[in-house]
Amino acid sequence: MSVSSNRKITQILGAELDKLVTLPWIWLTLMGTFILNLVLAAAFTSTGLQGAAGTQSILNIGLASMGYLQAGFIILGVLATCSEYTGGQIRTTLTTIPWRGFQLSTKYLALAIIAIPVAFIITASGVLYTFMMMRDTAVGIEIDTVIKTLVGATGYLTLTTLLSAAIGGLLRRTTPALVVLLGYYFTVSPLTRDFLPSIKKYFPDRAGYYMYMPPSTEGINVLSPMQGTGILMLWTLIFITVAIVFYCKRDA
Repeated sequence: MSVSSNRKITQILGAELDKLVTLPWIWLTLMGTFILNLVLAAAFTSTGLQGAAGTQSILNIGLASMGYLQAGFIILGVLATCSEYTGGQIRTTLTTIPWRGFQLSTKYLALAIIAIPVAFIITASGVLYTFMMMRDTAVGIEIDTVIKTLVGATGYLTLTTLLSAAIGGLLRRTTPALVVLLGYYFTVSPLTRDFLPSIKKYFPDRAGYYMYMPPSTEGINVLSPMQGTGILMLWTLIFITVAIVFYCKRDA
């Protein structure tokens, strides 16, 4: 790859990052998610202080808010792609960068660059708060276990963000995309788990659950963290691929 090509890629990535970081709603969403996490961590920790806590229970309590935190990252993904269709900004983008597939792929990369550190900070803050409040009742905590858990949680929220961005790109409208995604994650998926117990672990949200908190009480019919990661990555790549194909074929 030539120097000019590398420079062009860097410029496009920089432009996508600049568009994302200058969206006020992006930062409001992330700040709101961070505050929500601390509030929920305090609530769950207060409940957990009623009994002794070991390593696993501290991690469970510290990440108990994940089911709610994912809403913030779903909103982040949808805003990242749908915002371009507000006010016709997408036409300006395509005029400047006519390579549609490459431009959208770069946008997903820029979104991941933002989502990864933010997801890690938010999830780590909940675990750190729980540990600080419950350290007197905690047994020795292995740093490797904590790191693996936080990496898994970060990966889950990042992949959820990218999957949401892909669906947002397919629908191209913020409200319909949020209705579909939030409806699935908070209504459809929980209900279908009771009716489809044999395949529930292959749903993107359930597979992602095993990335950071593999349950030890559900018997042998569970996924390993690597299996959960692979399934959620597959879901994400499928939707991203479909979104890129439609993006290249549809009018702006």
